[in-house]
Amino acid sequence: MSQPGSDLSRRLRSRHIQLIAIGGTIGVGLFLGSARAIHNAGPALVLAYALGGIAIFFIMRALGELLTYRPVAGSFATYADEFCGPFAGFVTGWSYWFAWIATAMAELTAIGVYVRWWLPAVPQWLPALVALLALYGSNLLAVRMFGELEFWFALIKVVTIVALIVSGVVVIVFHVGDLGAGASFSNLWSHGGFLPYGVGGMLLTMQIVMFAYVGVELIGVTAGEAQDPKVVLPRATNGIILRILIFYIGALIVIMALVPWNELSPSVSPFVFVFEKLRVPAAAGLINLVVITAASSSCNSGLFSTGRMLWALAQRGHGPRPFARLSPRHVPAAGIHASAAVMLLGVALNYMVPERVFIWVTSVALVGTFWTWGIILVSHLNYRRAVLAGRVPAAPFRMPGAPFANWAVLAFLVAVSALLWRDPDNRVALYVAPVWFGLLTIGYLASKSRAPQKT
Repeated sequence: MSQPGSDLSRRLRSRHIQLIAIGGTIGVGLFLGSARAIHNAGPALVLAYALGGIAIFFIMRALGELLTYRPVAGSFATYADEFCGPFAGFVTGWSYWFAWIATAMAELTAIGVYVRWWLPAVPQWLPALVALLALYGSNLLAVRMFGELEFWFALIKVVTIVALIVSGVVVIVFHVGDLGAGASFSNLWSHGGFLPYGVGGMLLTMQIVMFAYVGVELIGVTAGEAQDPKVVLPRATNGIILRILIFYIGALIVIMALVPWNELSPSVSPFVFVFEKLRVPAAAGLINLVVITAASSSCNSGLFSTGRMLWALAQRGHGPRPFARLSPRHVPAAGIHASAAVMLLGVALNYMVPERVFIWVTSVALVGTFWTWGIILVSHLNYRRAVLAGRVPAAPFRMPGAPFANWAVLAFLVAVSALLWRDPDNRVALYVAPVWFGLLTIGYLASKSRAPQKT
């Protein structure tokens, strides 16, 4: 029998936490979405990823300082509650939960689409359902099992990207193979310049770029189950930033040095194109398998994070009390059950409207993620004020540049949000946001009215 108030098991090692965050971040956005982004910005996409990476660096360092102050599974929702008030904690927890529910629906959709590349007669909803059931079962096991599964999921993606970078550099330096004659780093500025569409073209890709970084904050959700968190979490925070920048920026530089950016199709994965030109056997099938693995990895992370967030919300009285119980394996099984049940809506949408589901759910995910990143920065500002006032101890792992960096990154996130209006496919996020936050306000007021009154 599960008991309320039990502690999560601290069984995740540093290698698990590093790969969990990488697995949650590197997904179909890089392997497929980069094709459209290259078409829209040219080589300037590298600069867009660098700017986004700088913002992510400060967000993660702010989160890292909060995590070493108090490593808890609720992470940014708990810090929002403590340093910004219970309403902020309520909104942050539920927004992050819903963001990952929507992201998982998108990844399930991707699995259905790419399985049909091999088996076109299979309906799109069926692979999505099979993947959800398999990942749901693995998340109900001990957290160590989840960590191992996510480790190997993420490792497949990492090996693929490293193979591209290493083989690409060999071709560029030694001019071997079919691509050798034209491969050169000068391709980054020789075809219309580094900024072929100007600064404006580069800025219009920022929403695509920032969506590609969604999931890096998963380190915070693992805090309650990390071994020796005060050592592991700072190391993982610094390491994940460097690795993601290498994987994203490194891969894009190599791709556009091997093939002029204006020869890449916006509808074909640049990874497929380059691997085929490098004469890798069955390149399209290989990348298709990697994309399915990437989507499964992200969905796996979604089930993990949503279950823990519901548990943390219930612990603070912001969610139904049954979610505060843990299974005998110290897993928030009730939260995982509920999250998986909601994710079944994604399977249903793949049955009813397969052509529209991906755009809508990714837009919803973007709303929750931008709020989460912003609240991390605001919570950190208020934490630093509390340290100066002597109300809380100072953490040994500190974010550089505060408070100016906090305000600069917040302004950057607001600017990227405003740019969503320029793209009809992303504009739906601006329609969803006021509805979602209105519903959360109603939910918060309802939860307060049900809370027992103090006498």
